[in-house]
Amino acid sequence: MASVCPSYSPSQYHYQVFTPPATPHYECRYQSNNPFRIPQPTPKMSFFGSIKGKFSKKSSNNPFFQDSQDSKDTPSDPPPAYSQNAAPVAQASSALNVPRAPSVASSRASRISRDMVTNDDDPYAFLTSFDTIFLIDDSYSMTGSRWEQVRQVLKNIVPICTKRDKDGIDLYFLNHRSKNTGDASEGKADGGYYNISNPDTVTKIFNGTRPSGCTPTGHRLRSILKPYLAMLDASGDPESVKPINVIVITDGVPTDDPESVIVQAARKLDDMDAPLYQAGIQFFQVGSEASASKSLRELDDDLVKQGVRDMVDTCSYNPGGAKGARGDLTAPQILKAVLGAVVRKIDRASTPPL
Repeated sequence: MASVCPSYSPSQYHYQVFTPPATPHYECRYQSNNPFRIPQPTPKMSFFGSIKGKFSKKSSNNPFFQDSQDSKDTPSDPPPAYSQNAAPVAQASSALNVPRAPSVASSRASRISRDMVTNDDDPYAFLTSFDTIFLIDDSYSMTGSRWEQVRQVLKNIVPICTKRDKDGIDLYFLNHRSKNTGDASEGKADGGYYNISNPDTVTKIFNGTRPSGCTPTGHRLRSILKPYLAMLDASGDPESVKPINVIVITDGVPTDDPESVIVQAARKLDDMDAPLYQAGIQFFQVGSEASASKSLRELDDDLVKQGVRDMVDTCSYNPGGAKGARGDLTAPQILKAVLGAVVRKIDRASTPPL
């Protein structure tokens, strides 16, 4: 049976034509011999303070929410820790227009320390403060060697994430849907696999899925982000809600427009005055298609030009080319893959390709 891609109105999305670069590559530079160690800021500036004021905060009409109140200046203090004792969040209405209580961020004492970002004992320490979500491209273009490369990437990354996410990771595919119904009160979208703590479970689910259909990256991202943003908005205090780190593994060629979805989500986060690390999207490209690399790099670099926060990072993995995936990811590559979208210092870094 032929696969049918979701339709989109021209007023909601736009497309861009990109000029492919010479070759895709994995970028990440480090300023010391330790690939995990991230340079520390001066005592007077918080970890995210170096990017304060870089992003304007504009409201717009978008499919996530109605316009909300003007946002405040980004605080210069270190980012706050997720509160395990936060009050339960009410389920958002279908209109997603939930009134918010005044922010209590200024009175919050618990903070994420610099050592919780990355340290000598655990370079992935920051993951303990996030809910990690994997979104796997299972479109027809992922067949063959690319599917095997995804398997290799999951083998390297999933155990790191499950070890540090106490309530387990969530797993979604672009086309395949589980029979599970999401819980809007917990920010969960339909058709996913939730709270996975055993990496073998991810392997079993992956082995039971076969690539087919188109690549509705934007559509699926919207379905994942929408309930989370509704929950965040309903909380009245974004800093009381655990941030999310979405890792998208794809060959990089969508059949829709993910940029519009991401820009709309970023504007909503700005409107809520959510911390800059509240939601990050890491695009991990498998394969070496030049146009795909260019498209993903535009997502990574151009959000600021749209007048919104930069919540995207990209990296690539193509060790075996047409012959398939060979070899494990290096330590710097894994670090960028799991933290690049939420830690700006890693986003701006580069590392040589495998």
